[in-house]
Amino acid sequence: MINLLVLGVLALATYRATQLVVHDTIGDPVRDYVIHWQQRRPDSAVRHAAVTLMSCVYCAGWWLAGLILAVYLLAAGQWSAAPVLVHGLEWLAVAGGGVLLNRWDDSRSGAGA
Repeated sequence: MINLLVLGVLALATYRATQLVVHDTIGDPVRDYVIHWQQRRPDSAVRHAAVTLMSCVYCAGWWLAGLILAVYLLAAGQWSAAPVLVHGLEWLAVAGGGVLLNRWDDSRSGAGA
């Protein structure tokens, strides 16, 4: 099991990655492309899911938290240090921390300005 400091750093990384995917202007070309791709076949469930994933901090944050956690665990050689169930709980903790940071950021006065 990873310690609280590492969980905090992973939550910060998840927050930043989520901001990058959902809000940052550097991602606008990719988001615009995916939106136009979805509009060409609006009845496509896969295309709708892709747009939802890129526009929802909860959706993107969840999957980015899992990706960031998995990369950390594999790179640090800690994947086999705990059962998969423990890693699932770590995923929930990292995603929860990232979402809390996103909620805090969205609630600040002047957010989005």
